Amino acid sequence: MTHELLVALDVSDPARYQEYRAAMRPLLEAAGGGFRYDFEVARTLRAEATHAINRVFTIYFRDRAAREAFFGHPDYAKIRAEYFAPSVRATTIVAEYDR
Repeated sequence: MTHELLVALDVSDPARYQEYRAAMRPLLEAAGGGFRYDFEVARTLRAEATHAINRVFTIYFRDRAAREAFFGHPDYAKIRAEYFAPSVRATTIVAEYDR
């Protein structure tokens, strides 16, 4: 069983966001994680979020503990600060579930 998140973002700098994805991928894979789906969204028809949404994806981990270890890793915090923070205006966790 894997632990997954469905995430919606408002990406303001797509090139920088791609750098974030490239930098964090080795840590994600080491945590037994990856991406199942990844979409660039042209138009949002309905959302409870008050921010724009232009990127939606699912990210998975072996389990909840692997998710917590990944997001709590000091190397991830550095990567997030350098690439994610300046390239993403808003984040919404749409769903979190075990599969």
